[in-house]
Amino acid sequence: MKPLPFLLAALFAGAAVAAIDTLAKDRNVLQPISPEAGRASGTGELRSLDRATEWLNSPPLTEAGLRGKVVLVEFWTYTCINWLRVQPYVRAWADKYKDQGLVVIGVHAPEFSFEKNLEDVRRAAKELRVDYPVAVDNDHAIWRAFDNNYWPALYFVDAKGQVRHHQYGEGGYAESERVIQELLAEAGGPGAGRALVSVEGRGVEAAADWGSLKSSENYLGLARTVGFASPGGARADQRQVYAPPARHRLNEWALSGEWKMGREAVVLEKAGGRIVYRFHARDLHLVMGPAVRGAAVRFRVLIDGKPPGAAHGTDVDDQGYGTLDRQRMYQLIRQQRPIEDRLFEIEFLDTGAEAFAFTFG
Repeated sequence: MKPLPFLLAALFAGAAVAAIDTLAKDRNVLQPISPEAGRASGTGELRSLDRATEWLNSPPLTEAGLRGKVVLVEFWTYTCINWLRVQPYVRAWADKYKDQGLVVIGVHAPEFSFEKNLEDVRRAAKELRVDYPVAVDNDHAIWRAFDNNYWPALYFVDAKGQVRHHQYGEGGYAESERVIQELLAEAGGPGAGRALVSVEGRGVEAAADWGSLKSSENYLGLARTVGFASPGGARADQRQVYAPPARHRLNEWALSGEWKMGREAVVLEKAGGRIVYRFHARDLHLVMGPAVRGAAVRFRVLIDGKPPGAAHGTDVDDQGYGTLDRQRMYQLIRQQRPIEDRLFEIEFLDTGAEAFAFTFG
């Protein structure tokens, strides 16, 4: 289904956030809003929670039922690497302050169409340890009510139901936690103190290596891709045999083999197809999966023409082999220093792979 205009704007905004993620460690976008400004702006409309598609981990929560509580509303989608790296902090805050009056609500607003599948959202929430209440926002009704444009986005709501602060993207963790403490104190809670949580993300939740990151998120669907370098360019929604260029420049990508390029993703039409990408980052991830639900697609990853060895990610072995079992984000490369320009290749040994976006860290 064609996205509504507001969603198109949101998707491009999300891409813009990713495009500047190399600046995230220095970015402090925590915005203080006074109670009066919150009332005047009308942002953070908690009544929109009534429009959730479904609730996970909790009965439906309402504006009236949340009155008197400090609420942290977190917009997320389960394939977003930026959200995954924020998640250890949100998880820690939910656990630390749950008995002091804080309610964390994760609003799952899908970026890709496959992320609307409720079974997959439920599975992702369990695997990624999202234990607090989740409002499934498949229609982006809550997203619109908050006038939100980003994954992840955090909105801090006081005990009177007013949005007092927000944080877009990664970073600002100490400032965000102090906001929680201040709002809890305002609400007359037992006192949260000033100590901050100690968090160390592991696996895909580990903080990016910002100092060496020179590659930004890039989509493979025609609607948002940049840097496509196969000779002859892309052809929309047609089976086409593609070839890689003679030279691979940094942050360019190409296809090899028979593919169909759609608006949201590229789909492999014949086994043996490859995607190549020259990148500069510690980590490389690819949002992908079998085009047919329940199928399995084998693949192999190479880096500079060789098996990744110790640089393999969590979803491949040291020889680069892995299997697509469902549509999600796969961590394919995590290399050690020195970080340099590398040529990544993934070859699909079976037909029917579908790839959506590269992300880096």
